[in-house]
Amino acid sequence: MHYPARVTIVEVGPRDGLQNEPAAVSTADKITFVDLLSAAGLPVIEVSAFVSPKWVPHMADAAEVCSGITRRPGTRYGALVPNLAGLDRAHQAGVTEIGIFAAASESFSRRNLNQSIGESLDGYGEVCARAATLGIRVRGYISTAFGCPFEGAVPAEKVAEVASALVGLGVFEVAISDTIGIAHPAQVIDVVEAVASDVPIGRLALHLHDTRGTALANVAAGLDLGVTVFDASAGGLGGCPYAPGATGNLATEDLLYMLDGFGIHTGADLGAVVEASRFIADRIGHPLPSRYFQAVTHTPAHSAR
Repeated sequence: MHYPARVTIVEVGPRDGLQNEPAAVSTADKITFVDLLSAAGLPVIEVSAFVSPKWVPHMADAAEVCSGITRRPGTRYGALVPNLAGLDRAHQAGVTEIGIFAAASESFSRRNLNQSIGESLDGYGEVCARAATLGIRVRGYISTAFGCPFEGAVPAEKVAEVASALVGLGVFEVAISDTIGIAHPAQVIDVVEAVASDVPIGRLALHLHDTRGTALANVAAGLDLGVTVFDASAGGLGGCPYAPGATGNLATEDLLYMLDGFGIHTGADLGAVVEASRFIADRIGHPLPSRYFQAVTHTPAHSAR
């Protein structure tokens, strides 16, 4: 295996982790959570989403959270936006990096965005053009890249087609996303190689869920292919509402523990991430699924570092 010397972790806990939580987290606690993650040295943090409060009520305070955090030099702070209105709100809140989210399956696109894939890309073309005039960088997500809850298998060629379209719109990075936590390492190889035939590997990221316990194995497969950017969520918060029983995103602690073991540099402090997760666990009222977090918080004799 040929692993890179350095990996970038994109922390999505404050957005992807909290948006579907049953319990509402206060704006002040969201700000503290982001600040703790910043203090842990995470290089990229997705802070919130400028979406309709009608559909995602937990993100209604996006502007307040983005305006209230303490920005650490060297850390990039982003937010998800679905359209031009969301982009304008994000810009007003001082956001300089946004994420847009297309799907690789028509059924999921219509269920999630109420648009076909083509219609969503047309709309994102306008978002990317406007973002360019504002000096805002755009990251692209591809949902259901490894499987769709409505259609089942998704051809790797379709994922590559959507990725190429997003790059054509001007995104700087494409996050290939395992929305329902169905991917296994062989799929990761097939999909990443298909996408990399059109998009340079250095512009690809993996957004993995651990629904079937394969997230870290999928990371290892991605590393061997040359992927150096991975999304993760503190404590393993989050999960797709279309994946019954989903245990959440790949946990930042679990990812860091493995990368540290490989000697791969991330710039993040594992013990400090545990403290951020401990803080938010007290606010959501249920245990976090991260294996590493559970191990160190339930075994007092062991250090979190």
